[in-house]
Amino acid sequence: MILPIPTQPLYYAAPAELTFTALVTQVEVGPSGSNRVALSASAFYPEGGGQNADVGDLTWAGGEAQVTDTQKDKADKASGVIWHTLSGDVPEVGAAVRGVVDARTRWHNMQRHSGEHLLAQAFFRLDSRFAVAAVGMRNAECTIDLAGQPTDADAQAAETLLRETLGRTPLKLRTVEVPETELARYPLRRSTKVTGTVRLVIFEAETGAADGPLFFDVSACGGLHVPWAAMAGPVTVLRTERIKGGLTRVVFMAGEAAAERLADTYQAARALAATFSAGPSDLTARVEALRSSQRDGEAQRSALRSALLRHDLAAAPVEELGAWRLRVLSLTDPASLPIALSAVPAGEVLLVTAPGGKVGLGTPPGLHAGEVLRQALAVSGGQGGGKPDVAQGQTPDPDGLLRALRAALTAS
Repeated sequence: MILPIPTQPLYYAAPAELTFTALVTQVEVGPSGSNRVALSASAFYPEGGGQNADVGDLTWAGGEAQVTDTQKDKADKASGVIWHTLSGDVPEVGAAVRGVVDARTRWHNMQRHSGEHLLAQAFFRLDSRFAVAAVGMRNAECTIDLAGQPTDADAQAAETLLRETLGRTPLKLRTVEVPETELARYPLRRSTKVTGTVRLVIFEAETGAADGPLFFDVSACGGLHVPWAAMAGPVTVLRTERIKGGLTRVVFMAGEAAAERLADTYQAARALAATFSAGPSDLTARVEALRSSQRDGEAQRSALRSALLRHDLAAAPVEELGAWRLRVLSLTDPASLPIALSAVPAGEVLLVTAPGGKVGLGTPPGLHAGEVLRQALAVSGGQGGGKPDVAQGQTPDPDGLLRALRAALTAS
């Protein structure tokens, strides 16, 4: 049995080195172009801990391919093998290759990961109940799921605390590997299930004091991070969402992606404000004034509709049918039907018709509107019903409904 050759990870010792050389140790050719290779060494970071995998390029004598994914061997986690999924040519075992990690993707992944650590620490400093239950950094919009039910005000306070910290305190990255027996020496934000040797990611400020640096955040983590905390900024909370399990999901962006989003948002606000002949800072007041004007206009339109409806109702023809007086009102707007039924003249039966075969019936005491309308609709091929005083329905034959209603009132 030939034992797999573990891949030497280069991304921890030299995270800024994105170009490397190595030998191909294994090749797997799969269906639909799902080919992958293992290398003797690699600067490509494999997906893990919420951080996306690195992508980039491999070249060798006579061939080249894009690295579209990087993963640790899931079938044999102890093997130390890192697989590189390729799109393009496939090198042979033993071939010398040159790898180039995509710098933009790597940088954005590090900014997101560092931003997550820093923002989580800001929430924890506000209230220790705001503990992290899960994280997601697969997309530009990242997430932290927190216990303790933080509010939007808490999210704003955490963002402010972090912004002020990054702007006033130079926090440097330091990574150390310590035995689990020494973890008590470090103020971990949350406990870890890792045993044996634990890799700690620390953002700290040098104080020059004899008791050493001032810790800002200490976390057990196998991911890659920016060398200075400020490089993860800005860290911007976009929104909060209540999710299952009593958790609150905080959606945020970090680094260049956040700066681009903020710039785009400002330009959009500026363009919108220009339509009001105002600046972005005046936009909220202008929009609120517009909404207030809209509410006033809607109230005026509602009052006019009610006045017109009362006029049409008074002018509607009335018929004497046995012991009952029937008034028939035809509307042009189906939305006005409930309003008309709320103004049934005392002692009268009111039939209201509207486009689309919609109908309503209002009756005085002693006549059940729901039962009368349902019987008349059955004759005219429609359906509906309602309460003793008002009922609604729909029919394809409004004229047939009127005839059936007349006959029912005359006979009652």
